[in-house]
Amino acid sequence: MSSDRAKLLSSALRRLADRPTTIMEVCGTHTVSIFRQGLRSLFPENLKLISGPGCPVCVTSQGEIDGAIELATRKNVVMATYGDMMRVPGSNGTLGELRGSGSDVRVVLSAMETLRMAEEMPHKEIVFLAVGFETTAPATAALLIEARKKNLDNLSALCLHKRVPPALRALSETDGNRVDGFLLPGHVAVILGHEPFKFIPERYGIACTIAGFEADEIMLALVDLLEQIGKNRPSLTSRYDKAVRPEGNVKAVDLMNRVFNTSTSTWRGIGPIDESGMSIKEEYSLWDGSRKFDVAVRNMPEPKGCRCGEILSGTITPKECPLFGTGCTPITPVGPCMVSSEGTCSAWYRYGRKGDLKWES
Repeated sequence: MSSDRAKLLSSALRRLADRPTTIMEVCGTHTVSIFRQGLRSLFPENLKLISGPGCPVCVTSQGEIDGAIELATRKNVVMATYGDMMRVPGSNGTLGELRGSGSDVRVVLSAMETLRMAEEMPHKEIVFLAVGFETTAPATAALLIEARKKNLDNLSALCLHKRVPPALRALSETDGNRVDGFLLPGHVAVILGHEPFKFIPERYGIACTIAGFEADEIMLALVDLLEQIGKNRPSLTSRYDKAVRPEGNVKAVDLMNRVFNTSTSTWRGIGPIDESGMSIKEEYSLWDGSRKFDVAVRNMPEPKGCRCGEILSGTITPKECPLFGTGCTPITPVGPCMVSSEGTCSAWYRYGRKGDLKWES
């Protein structure tokens, strides 16, 4: 974004923000991008951005983490997952610590890596710890379809995937909801398209814009939101047309629909949300790690003093958590928001502790 364009868009925001306005950036990548590019220095004082439940690692509940860790301790099990999950604290340690004590826990870059592992280790039970939103769920679905084709009965997935639109519905229905607009997650919209988000302005009267991750894409999306709010005409717009088609990625959605049912899922900080989870369909039950190993997911409290739940629902900012930067740092994280590269606390710690970075062209 050129200096002239930054000044133009900043000026537009200052002109449109004629009253205190709160925008939730739903996606953790947006949170990091806004900090890293110094965009906050271009915002007017009465425009407040808060983070939402858009970090897949952060919203995984304590009970789900504990269930995964318990499964990873079982004899003959090889647990494979994405890197961020290794350091998320459960009630009694992390997957990384478990690996250090002898359990076979491995980091993979893609779900399909576990297919090769299952073929190479037929005497082991390979369990893929599947986390994330609609962005990673199609890859898990493709994995299970392929495992079924190959009749690989030593491969399964512990499915903890979550769906974003029901979480936004829950936030919109929360008593005292203080969000004037949603900066919608571009990555999820690439998969889902426009339709699954239209209910937000239509039913709840909250402005929505799908945003990309470059500086000018974010700034333009915020201008869109403030125009909607100022005119009291909430709608759904997109400033990420280069990647998001209105119909979304039909093939990816078809993969998810073939393998998953919608189900109730518990989100850290928000609680159980109807239709916000993905459970594996009956025809793929042989590859469902939860059924295969009878994994219990209990309702567990968050770590003592941790306020990740309130941060994920936009109720407080990281600086309002008494553990932030003292008892909880990226080296010694207490909650998942400080662990994940997309976590709100991690972003605030890396970029916001000493004041907002200044935007530079």
